[in-house]
Amino acid sequence: EVVRLSLPEDQRVTVSTITVGLSTVLTCSIRGALRPPIIWKRNGVVLNFLDLEDINDFGEDDSLYITKVTTIHMGNYTCHAYGYEELYQTHILQVNVPPVIRVYPETQAQEPGVSASLKCHAEGIPNPRITWLKNGIDIMPKLSKQLSLLANGSELHISSVRYEDTGAYTCIAKNEVGVDEDISSLFIEDSARKTLANILWREEGLSVGNMFYVFSDDGITVLQPNECEIRRHIRPEERIFTSYEEICPRMEGEDPQSCLWASAVNVRDKYIYVAQPKQNRVMMIDIQTQKAIQSLDVDPLPTKLHYDKSHDQVWVLSWGDMRKSSPTLQVIPEASTGEDPRVIRTPFEGVDDFFIPPTNLIINHVRFGFIFNQSKHAVHKIDLETVSAVKTISLSASSCVPQAMAYTHLGGYYFVQCRRSRSAAAPLQLIIDSVTDAVIGPNGAVSGAPHVSPDGRYLVSADEGSGRITVQALTVRGEIKLIYDLKTSIHLSDLTFQPSFTEGNQYYIYAASHLQTDVLFVELSTGRMNVLKNLKDPITPKDWPWSSYNRIVKDSGLFGQYLITPAKDSLFVINGRQNTLRCEVSGIRRGNTVVWVGEV
Repeated sequence: EVVRLSLPEDQRVTVSTITVGLSTVLTCSIRGALRPPIIWKRNGVVLNFLDLEDINDFGEDDSLYITKVTTIHMGNYTCHAYGYEELYQTHILQVNVPPVIRVYPETQAQEPGVSASLKCHAEGIPNPRITWLKNGIDIMPKLSKQLSLLANGSELHISSVRYEDTGAYTCIAKNEVGVDEDISSLFIEDSARKTLANILWREEGLSVGNMFYVFSDDGITVLQPNECEIRRHIRPEERIFTSYEEICPRMEGEDPQSCLWASAVNVRDKYIYVAQPKQNRVMMIDIQTQKAIQSLDVDPLPTKLHYDKSHDQVWVLSWGDMRKSSPTLQVIPEASTGEDPRVIRTPFEGVDDFFIPPTNLIINHVRFGFIFNQSKHAVHKIDLETVSAVKTISLSASSCVPQAMAYTHLGGYYFVQCRRSRSAAAPLQLIIDSVTDAVIGPNGAVSGAPHVSPDGRYLVSADEGSGRITVQALTVRGEIKLIYDLKTSIHLSDLTFQPSFTEGNQYYIYAASHLQTDVLFVELSTGRMNVLKNLKDPITPKDWPWSSYNRIVKDSGLFGQYLITPAKDSLFVINGRQNTLRCEVSGIRRGNTVVWVGEV
């Protein structure tokens, strides 16, 4: 008998929009006598339901059931009858997310006549609309030269405050699927009362936040970027509180006494953990007291730390020796408690590097990470909670040896930068679908190191060899779209994202070179480029063996406007709001390990 299949013309492509957290059913409309079983694909890869946690076919009516939709599920699903691939139906799944907001500062006191800013950062899909109330009353009718809204409402600016501006300002963010709100309080007080408040404020230790910690040859510098003021300098010969050892013990034949640091992480604005490769230890700094309080012995030559916020643990990669002959991965659990810290060995062998996706406002829990070693064509997926291997994803079909990874929750894509091979061709990036753990294929013709913006909406790939920067956007349908390619002459070392001060939900990027003295600035929405010139020579790669980032760029979080980048013997502070150089702090050698500490 003849198989006759049909699909109504108006059902070849269907778009469904679902709110995060709900379940959904995608129905296959292919009908016909003797129709073979239905095959479902996501992003062109056949779905194997035995492997999937949250997607089922339940076998009855050939529909696809997604039990708890998240942003990773957005994208393309197709169905066809087995053996008849040319007739297929496409379902495009869009996922809406209710707004999530943060305000800054929660409270502030100002003197009459100065300017004040209240900021509100909102994320959601579709982009939320922001409105402000003062003491419960809409401020829109009161807008003037003196009281203005910037960046689509995400900043409320008062140019010259008066006593009557004191109040509770509520930021409200709304989209089709929800609303979120929070309060930022403003107090206007005369200078005598404000001085008293400030004295109390300092005594309560509230003035330890909003600082950069810079780890350099001559110890630890705590820098307040606004005034370019060094608030504290912890010298190499100062002592660790619990053990009374020196912070940087003198090495034989060394004069003067100096420090060597590799990597540092901020743990919930309570502690900083920093790796000291020559001492085979990780040191803990208490942010409240600005003192080194403890050190932890780890495997030889610790070079990379990562704070896994979802499980409150610090991952430590040690090389064993400078040839990386016996690398190990260890974990420090309950990192934010600071009490009785311990180090746990992981069962993973031969780890050259690891990748743990960051959290953001919308995604606050990350369950899996990846480890890779630089001779194998594979990445190994690990469960961060149980610290165990889940599976190996082979990249040998693309003969890709992984060098770096990035992740976006919009569509759930991992981007893998492949290592340069002996052949001259620039190595491509691969895309892995986190829903199926399948390699979808190359990311077009894009090469270089992948960097994803904090909200997951932009992928910026920097090819260090050619200086090419490719900017791609992730749409609410989970598509990866090329926006533009930038040709630069800068051999990039590191780049970071700075939230825009003129447009809501937009970013600038700042990129430093590992050879040149220039820092590049790009407005992502337009591609407009600018260069900050003559920021002195970077630290040489020889003096920075720990990573390819011999000149880092460090931002100051969601609401900060300052960035920091080190030169060989000094440190540059950039004002990201004006895209200008704020100051140079001299006498800081090899300050290439930097941590930002926000509100404490």
